[in-house]
Amino acid sequence: MTQVTGLSGNEIFCLAKKNIRPGEIVVGNSVNSMGFFGSIGAGVGNMLGGEIAQITSVIHDGRANAFSRMVREAVQHGADGVAGVTSELRSLSGKTEFLFVGSAVHVPGNTKALFTSAGDAQELYCHMDAGYQPLQHVFGNVAYSMGIGGNILGSLKTLVRGEIREFSDIFNVTRHVALERLVKQARADGANAVVGIRTTIEKWMGVHEMLMTGTAAFNSDLPQWASLNPVTSDMTGEELWSMTSLGFAPVKLLMSTSIYSLGLIGGFLATVKSIKKGEISDLTTLIHDARVNAVDRLKREASEIGADEVIGVKTYIAEIGNGLVEFMAIGTAVKKISGMAVKTSVLPVQAIIRDRDTWIDGDFGISLDRQSA
Repeated sequence: MTQVTGLSGNEIFCLAKKNIRPGEIVVGNSVNSMGFFGSIGAGVGNMLGGEIAQITSVIHDGRANAFSRMVREAVQHGADGVAGVTSELRSLSGKTEFLFVGSAVHVPGNTKALFTSAGDAQELYCHMDAGYQPLQHVFGNVAYSMGIGGNILGSLKTLVRGEIREFSDIFNVTRHVALERLVKQARADGANAVVGIRTTIEKWMGVHEMLMTGTAAFNSDLPQWASLNPVTSDMTGEELWSMTSLGFAPVKLLMSTSIYSLGLIGGFLATVKSIKKGEISDLTTLIHDARVNAVDRLKREASEIGADEVIGVKTYIAEIGNGLVEFMAIGTAVKKISGMAVKTSVLPVQAIIRDRDTWIDGDFGISLDRQSA
């Protein structure tokens, strides 16, 4: 019968360069409910603050079930791998559907175990050409809350301008927990690297969930210590290829969060000043200090692990209520390592051009533009 694949023309071209043929689109899903007792437990955890283990577990199990079903479907199609794996979390009649979608691929003469790769096949090409052989799509998640106690303490401290360390600590710990779980899964799969890491944060069941996904891979040119402590990177496939061609390897994905408050007095002064046209110096200084604080933490951690540089640093800012603002900095620490090299001297243009869907908006009221994702 006619084959149906989720891979684009550019993706198929890139995989052909690695002697990989496209296969059928494969899907795995799981519809879950927290259940009565889980909701009670989550409520208690929410009062205490920090991770809500019951919700973390439900979300993780739902994703794991959906992922396993996708892999089983790929095996039924005789696949050697699944490329372009994506995951979604959808609301369905008051329940939650966990969904994994990918495209089966075939490697003539392959004797290795079936692999799965996060991201698109263009990125997969870049990873493979840089020496990172895919093993498994991996993810780490954590559901968390600041809790009632933290809110009370934080509210008292918002009377004073500056960083609210209690909130900063909660946010920093939870973000690193997700990364640690991602690495743990990769290590169990025999990987010495997790590349193409993507991070999302969304609300679910009244709390926040942080999800990290990536491709667990093995690169024989990495130092031996990487087998015990896999390197991590959020560089795009093109960036990883470019840095490898320059002799660099990722060391660790670094994250730093600072929660700041303008304070009661500062807030009052800023409100008064906003009546007049011009700069609100109190807010300018606050936002500047918060960003500097977050970036300084990245620098200190990078120095501690012996990195040469931290590249691709991105900074984010978000209001989290009660006059508090979160500043987050994230980037990949890299180090020059002897022996790192790419397999081809130039990337094909098909590995660089970003695919765009031809159906952008329709009667369903949704957007399918990949570039906005």
